[in-house]
Amino acid sequence: MGGHDTSKSNKDFASWTLAKWASDLTYESLSPEAIEAAKLFLYDSFGCALGGSQQHDVQIFLDHAREMGGAETCTVFGSGFKTDPVMASMLNALCIRAMDYNDIYWKADPSHPSDIIPAALSACEQLGLTGKDLILGTVIGHEIEMRLCEFGNPGVREYGWHHATLTCFASPVVAGRLYGLSPEQIQQAIGIAASPSMSLGAVTAGKLTNMKNTVDPMSTRAGVEAALLAKRGYSGPEHVIDGKEGLLHCFEKFGGSFDLSILTEQLPNSPASDYRITRCGMKSFPIEALSHAPLTAMMKIVKAHDLNPEDVSEIKVEVIARAADILGDPAKYRPTSKETADHSLPYSLAVGLVDGMVTPLQFKQSRIDDPALIPVMDKIKVVPNDEFEALFPEFQPSQVTITLTDGTSHVERVDVPKGDPRDPMTEEEISVKFNALGADVVGLESCHALRTLIMSIEDQPSLDGLFDLMVDKVTA
Repeated sequence: MGGHDTSKSNKDFASWTLAKWASDLTYESLSPEAIEAAKLFLYDSFGCALGGSQQHDVQIFLDHAREMGGAETCTVFGSGFKTDPVMASMLNALCIRAMDYNDIYWKADPSHPSDIIPAALSACEQLGLTGKDLILGTVIGHEIEMRLCEFGNPGVREYGWHHATLTCFASPVVAGRLYGLSPEQIQQAIGIAASPSMSLGAVTAGKLTNMKNTVDPMSTRAGVEAALLAKRGYSGPEHVIDGKEGLLHCFEKFGGSFDLSILTEQLPNSPASDYRITRCGMKSFPIEALSHAPLTAMMKIVKAHDLNPEDVSEIKVEVIARAADILGDPAKYRPTSKETADHSLPYSLAVGLVDGMVTPLQFKQSRIDDPALIPVMDKIKVVPNDEFEALFPEFQPSQVTITLTDGTSHVERVDVPKGDPRDPMTEEEISVKFNALGADVVGLESCHALRTLIMSIEDQPSLDGLFDLMVDKVTA
């Protein structure tokens, strides 16, 4: 990198390019495909939020927020708790993220861009903005987050950093745009949010804790607070991405490299543009992204051959090296918490084999604690396949071989899991997922009403109706 940033104008940095693009973008600039994709991701994400609102970590954070107090300007999904926009963005993002069931985009780095949607939600509710504004904020968040996941070589994950490190560069742009900040103010917000928000990969390594699903919501919260501070004139380093000791400079010291053009060039700005959000994926199972292909392969074998779990002697799973490292390390063979279980390939396959399905029910503590699953997990061997490496991330190749006690074996390979944009979830499939997550929280009638509202949210003059339906009337 070199040089002194003081010799440069604020417009010489990547943060300006992102800020100016977001400031100029309007709902009318969006493509029909981007608008439709945004609505589907809102539908999927809000279903995840209803299910997530019942999780233990959300309840703990909610109790903390109630004790802290705050201006009652924004609504938290599920509980209906009213709080300030910063805390509301944190809690709503945690609701979306808590079950590890929301969207997924994995290139050089992984991400869950829908974690940023609550940055837009807070601004929309506080300022009385429209459904079109929420769609705009959603598209902006996905665009920047997904580009951030593409421009690293090899990506921050390979250096031991969590992708929440990247979210804090995207969330202030979303919040800043919807709070009506100038490009100069949005640029300052990027610097404010990103400066203290580097996240260690420890949160997804080995034994997992509540922080696994909390670091990204904290980066969303940082973006909202940064935007509100920048609106008051607070300043942050404009060179936080590509200047002295910014993101690129720090990683390049260790041999990393970045293609800045991926982040800043050909940003979409018209209905004819190609928006990244149309390339993002969804999760058909409430588990870590790299588990989807092997679980899909195993379930295909089980269904095709009507296998009895007691007849299985071994399940060999061949995946890329990083999947074997993340999902098959020793701690994953004895999960004691939901956080570890939904990142455990042995657990996901074992419970899928025994129960015939993998849904949120399979991650209740009573199911995780069942000792009968231990011998089943021990039948699962997770091994890296060197030939698969060259195909990732374009494909997520996984091959499962199930060997029976009589010596018979069955093999299935899956390269594209369900929910990938090449095999996308339909609105109807999302509705099944949404209703399964939301029926016990707001009731099936409200789930149906939410589908209608969300899938026509561009016609909503405010989000009051959305928040009303997303609240549990019994416990609120």
